[in-house]
Amino acid sequence: MADTALIPPTDGIRLPQRHDAPSASPASVEADARPTRFRTLGLIVVFITQLMLVVDASIVNVALPDIQKALGFTPVGLSWVVTAYALAFAGLMLLSGKVGSMIGAKRALIIGTLVFIVASAAGGLAPTAEILVAARIVQGIGAAIAAPSTLVLIMASTTPGKQRNRALSLFVLASGSGGAIGLILGGILTTGFGWEWVMFVNVPVGILIVVGAVLFLRETDRERARLDVGGAVASTIGMVALIYGFTTAASAGWTNPVALAAFAVAAVSLVTLVFLERRHHSPVVPLQLFRGPRNIAPLVAMLLVPAGMFAFFYFITLFTQQVLGFSPLETGLGLLPFVVTLVTVSQVVPRFLPRIGEWIVGAIGLGMLAGGLLWLSTLDSHDTFLSGILGPILVMGVGAGMTFAPITAVVMDRAPEEHVSAASSVLQTMQQLGGSIGVAALTTVFVSVTAVSGEAGGVAAAVLGGAVFVLIAFVLFALWGSKVTQDGDAEDAPAPIGH
Repeated sequence: MADTALIPPTDGIRLPQRHDAPSASPASVEADARPTRFRTLGLIVVFITQLMLVVDASIVNVALPDIQKALGFTPVGLSWVVTAYALAFAGLMLLSGKVGSMIGAKRALIIGTLVFIVASAAGGLAPTAEILVAARIVQGIGAAIAAPSTLVLIMASTTPGKQRNRALSLFVLASGSGGAIGLILGGILTTGFGWEWVMFVNVPVGILIVVGAVLFLRETDRERARLDVGGAVASTIGMVALIYGFTTAASAGWTNPVALAAFAVAAVSLVTLVFLERRHHSPVVPLQLFRGPRNIAPLVAMLLVPAGMFAFFYFITLFTQQVLGFSPLETGLGLLPFVVTLVTVSQVVPRFLPRIGEWIVGAIGLGMLAGGLLWLSTLDSHDTFLSGILGPILVMGVGAGMTFAPITAVVMDRAPEEHVSAASSVLQTMQQLGGSIGVAALTTVFVSVTAVSGEAGGVAAAVLGGAVFVLIAFVLFALWGSKVTQDGDAEDAPAPIGH
């Protein structure tokens, strides 16, 4: 454990104690006894924040053709509308998790959201391609500052058992459905109001988040420590280079000199990061989070699942538009069965976790997610939406609803209490990195197979590759997952959120 002192929290809240930890002081217990409605409203603010950040990663995709026409992007330059956000978001996530632990999770969420609002407004008003890309970079910075605080605030506002399980399931609902919601909302806004509104929509939502955070969230403990400058620099360079390498490889091939150079920089930076963090008493990336397969396996599983899910969101969008002739809005609406199933299952899962356990529920979910992708990989050019897509995405909705909350709970439970913020940032970095790996690897598969078997064959092969990612995640979690909540937690914990 790192030797770090904590400044007394400005608003009196402590992170919840683990079962084997000493009891909280009477003062802390009294401070935590807030009205249920305020705790509920605070958690709703957190969920909306997570949903906004995830939606923004996909909402722009539908508007790209209109953005290209309006601002005169070249085909290569247009990709930077998406890449700029991803690089800043994922590249700064590890550093921002540490900064959040030093300034407080509530403060970090508010600052990050304010940066995000300003950048969104600037993006909607952008008169040139260069200004839009710059705005997307700043959006990514704001997202990186805010995102790690979401899980920290959930852990700080709930106790183990039904309450936390329900909170995590809602968080997962925001994360898992955000991509599909972004595609649907992007189609509606672009068609009805113009591409600018995929940016402007963040402004009123962000203002509501800031006001809600000020009114309903309590500040967490702040870590009194000097910033690990070496770890901050190494982690940022390493993650930016790694994401950029995968992005370049997806468009230019794995032997592209720029991609290879980026991977080399990433390797050097990340090796340096490990060396530096072993010696620092308050590291940006605590190595305790990676100690042994029980800690590493769930994190790798969370890396691989988004890589596989990329096959679903990207390539099914491609199939419906290029093969079935759907419009962007029709494509988004076609994903509604997945979203509805995910929403329904994620609300039922918390009732079973205390009895069955995260290990079993998560493994079943991963198995169904892989099974849905395998079924989807049988697509061919003769299939319709009803015959080839609807069944698999319903199975995948069930699997996704059972998967993310258990994996998240296991990762966060195994993190030392003083490293909860770091665990949150590492977990979300894994998700971002997994998406980039999926882009690079599965695009390569798609291009290779399409050249031989046509577009439908390329989509099927890419989806099969996504299924392989999820199957590996299934094996890892089945071997090293665990049960976090005990049967007693369901009885001892406060009533579920909103009840």
